[in-house]
Amino acid sequence: MEEKKTILSGIQPSGELTLGSYLGALKNWALLSNEFDCFYTIVDMHAITSRQDPKELRERTLAQLAQYIACGIDPISNTLFIQSHVPAHAQLSWVLNCYAMFGELSRMTQFKDKSAKNEDNINAGLFTYPALMAADILLYQADLVPVGDDQRQHVELTRNIAIRFNGIYGDVFKIPEHYIPKFGARIMDLQNPTDKMSKSAIAAGGCILLLDTPDDIIKAFRRAVTDSETQIVYDVANKPGVSNLIEIYSVCTDKSISDVEAQFAGLGYGSLKQEVGDAVVETLRPIREEALRLMEDKAYLESIYKEGASKAALTANKTLNDVYDKIGFIPAPIS
Repeated sequence: MEEKKTILSGIQPSGELTLGSYLGALKNWALLSNEFDCFYTIVDMHAITSRQDPKELRERTLAQLAQYIACGIDPISNTLFIQSHVPAHAQLSWVLNCYAMFGELSRMTQFKDKSAKNEDNINAGLFTYPALMAADILLYQADLVPVGDDQRQHVELTRNIAIRFNGIYGDVFKIPEHYIPKFGARIMDLQNPTDKMSKSAIAAGGCILLLDTPDDIIKAFRRAVTDSETQIVYDVANKPGVSNLIEIYSVCTDKSISDVEAQFAGLGYGSLKQEVGDAVVETLRPIREEALRLMEDKAYLESIYKEGASKAALTANKTLNDVYDKIGFIPAPIS
């Protein structure tokens, strides 16, 4: 029997999970365990490159785990864990910092973008963030990394670091590939449909959260930006707002874009917004209800993240020990 390839992916608990998080990532994660050996993490260490309220970070981390499970990511067939619970992430990150070149890190687009937005907190962690991401991936000998275009550059850097390390010490790391799932959607902001839907845009009303109430979802879609025309057609370049609504409806109802266009031919934008809102409400209803139920069961969630950390550490520590041996560290005494 052919061995399954390994997938690693994670999301920061720096804000709430969105409709974009679900349709673009989590929905696909739930489908991948039949084909791949999947490690899904909550990357709380990455989150602190921007200042976090400690209480809120703990609450969001636990809530995110509940939402992972509510989205259909089975904790038995997948390894679900919190990044900071596996010390090997920080340990390998330091080693990889010593094999990542300053020039490579300084060229990272995300560092430049985040630095421009956070001029009062341009910290070293923000600069070396890609080395920690490389450690996340390489610890599990991941074959594939399902990330969006905004993280593709970091995967390329991970490959460069791994190739450099292997060139010195032999075949220590698998060289990972950026992975685009067969099914997925790039969901855009409802108020600024040329930008990706982001948890950072909650205040502006362009974002739908997985735990939003049905009323809040409908209100957000009624306020969604469209255009001054009336035709409901999919044309991203000229009609980004309408196209975004069509794509959301298409993914939520499993209808093709052309079928959606035919369904709404001759109707107004008001009808489109209402129908899309209703479809999203019904898509998210079972996720919201199950997530809220799980968030009340702290003992269950604790059992999941403890078991997940133990499973993840078995693989991570094997890789870390190999790396330590290759670079010449004396094995630590067993306490």
